[in-house]
Amino acid sequence: MWEIIKAGGWVMWPLIGCSVAAMGIVGERLWTLRRERVLPPALLSQVWGMYRQKQLTGANLRQLKAGSPLGMILAAGLANYRHGRDIMKESLEDAGRQVAHELERYLGMLGTIALVSPLTGLLGTVFGMIHVFSAISHGNSANPTVLASGIAEALITTAAGLAVAIPATLFHRYLVGRVEDLIIDMEDEALKLVEMIHGEREDGEEHP
Repeated sequence: MWEIIKAGGWVMWPLIGCSVAAMGIVGERLWTLRRERVLPPALLSQVWGMYRQKQLTGANLRQLKAGSPLGMILAAGLANYRHGRDIMKESLEDAGRQVAHELERYLGMLGTIALVSPLTGLLGTVFGMIHVFSAISHGNSANPTVLASGIAEALITTAAGLAVAIPATLFHRYLVGRVEDLIIDMEDEALKLVEMIHGEREDGEEHP
C-alpha cells in the first residue's frame, strides 16, 4: 500500500484526506440519523398524555426538547398552543427548519468530497502524463523506469479518485433520502399534534 501511495505522488495525500473525512461523515450521520433517535416510538402518545394531564411545565418541555429532534419540534408547538392554531403551526415550522438544518449537517461536505475527489485524481493523471512527456522530451523514451513511474502516477491517482468518489456519492444520495423521509414523518407527527390539541378530530380519533 505504501508503494502505491508513493507511486501516486503528492496527489494521493489529499485523496487520503478526503477518504478519511468521508468515512467519518458517513459513520457520524448513520449514527445520528437513526430513526429511533430522530423519531422515538410513541413520543406523540406521551406528549398527548402530558397535555391531557396538564403536565406541560417548563421542565418537562425542556426535557422533551432535549430528548430528540422530533421532541424539539413538538416542544416548540406545545409552548405556543395557547396562542391559537396558526401561531402553533408557525412555531412548529420554525423549529422544523432548525431541525432539518441540523439533520443535513455535513452532507454538503460529503457531496463536495464526492465531486472533488475524481477531479483531484484527474489532476494527478495530468501531472503523471506531464512527467511522461517531459521524460520523452529529454531523451528518456528508452528508459522504461522513468516512463513507467509517470504512467503509474497517472493511473493510480485516477483510480484513487474514483475509489473515494463512488462510495461518497452513494452514501450522500442515501443520507439525503433518509433525511427527506425523516422530515416528512416529523411534519406528519407535528400536524397530528396540532389537530389533536385544537380539536379537529373526533373524540374517538384524538389518540395517535
